[in-house]
Amino acid sequence: MTLKTFKGGVHPGDYKSATEGKPSVAAKPPAVAMIPLSQHSGAPCEPLVAVGDLVKKGQKIGDSDASISAPVHASISGKVIKIGTCRSSQGRTVNAVFIENDFQETWHEDVKPNPNWEQLSAEEIVKIVREAGIVGMGGAAFPTHYKLVPPADEPIKYVIVNGAECEPYLTCDHRVMLERPDDLVLGVKLVMKAVKAEKALIGIEDNKPDAIAAVTKAAANEPNIEVHALHTKYPQGSGKQLNTVLTGMEVPSGCQSSAVGCLVQNVTTCIAVADAVCFGVPSIERIVTITGSGIKEPKNLLVRVGTPIEELIEECGGFTDDVRKLILGGPMMGPALPGPEDLPVTKGTCGILCMTEAEVKEYEIQPCIKCGKCVEVCPMNLMPLFLASAVEHNMYDKAEAYHAVDCIECGCCSYICPAKRPLTQWIGMAKAEIKAAKRRAAAAK
Repeated sequence: MTLKTFKGGVHPGDYKSATEGKPSVAAKPPAVAMIPLSQHSGAPCEPLVAVGDLVKKGQKIGDSDASISAPVHASISGKVIKIGTCRSSQGRTVNAVFIENDFQETWHEDVKPNPNWEQLSAEEIVKIVREAGIVGMGGAAFPTHYKLVPPADEPIKYVIVNGAECEPYLTCDHRVMLERPDDLVLGVKLVMKAVKAEKALIGIEDNKPDAIAAVTKAAANEPNIEVHALHTKYPQGSGKQLNTVLTGMEVPSGCQSSAVGCLVQNVTTCIAVADAVCFGVPSIERIVTITGSGIKEPKNLLVRVGTPIEELIEECGGFTDDVRKLILGGPMMGPALPGPEDLPVTKGTCGILCMTEAEVKEYEIQPCIKCGKCVEVCPMNLMPLFLASAVEHNMYDKAEAYHAVDCIECGCCSYICPAKRPLTQWIGMAKAEIKAAKRRAAAAK
């Protein structure tokens, strides 16, 4: 099997040995679930329940009329004790529904298998996905139902399935491919039907040979589903890079994958589609990797949405004495957290990385030496050193001219920079300012 890859990228250590061989186990249900009403890109939900209401597992408790949004559901049965706020992974305060667990695990009446799922139309599949509140579970958390209805002038030919899991430390996607390969293939077939795609291409990095074997076996009788081994390199799992690697087509600047007839979905997202369409189960749990030298017992846990992260830390034996840094996700793109307090697991939470004092180094930012390493590794063929310089001088129009908005914020440039300049963060600032300027201009018209 020929390995495929892309131009640029970096080779950080994968640091996956602590959890890659550990099967996922169910975490303890939370005594109180705090379920954010905004767990996705787009408009937040409004609560559909009130304090004092009794709710059942899988019941819809929040929704929005906005086209880009996704409903949220109760992950436990019990009593609503508060409509309040909690922290999001971006550090914002968001509204949330707090449910006290009755530990009866009573499912809502709407959660039931669909014996006729094979006869569903594309439109019916999309509707079920929307009602199940499924979002991109690789971390982006973009509402999946919206992606399943591409523009009429951009028909989908390929479904690109991301099983690369290129972020160091994380193994949740690896485990789900090993433990549920048949459900993965089923979910891929449903996504293909929803968008009327001709073929699906599943990409898995070659540091997961057992996952490649498991998914290849599961797809053996599916002539329109191909499994491809990918060279282990970061960010192999980026949507635009996967497009190029698996189809040979490059997504034009400023465009989405649908512009070249592709739809990218994460492996865990595809399994969530299978769960919703075939069994009526909404998006209320996911596998989370809790790992790093700063946690005593690294694990892959199957976690209910709304579970406080503090409880997961306790379930993994607690922090080590020299823990220094907490990251939500992987070290390349995950945000650092001030602490686990008041922060729940959401649909997009794929990992919790606990790092020790010895692993966290602080560097003094030095002047750029124009070595060009950031240009060599940029998977989007940008010039990070010039973008960062424009931001330093508040020249956001120049940053836009250098295509700052095409940056995927993968962190390769910051990783490779010998001057330890926070290039990714500066380019992210430029993107935010460019988007804000456009919003202001639109509002002024």
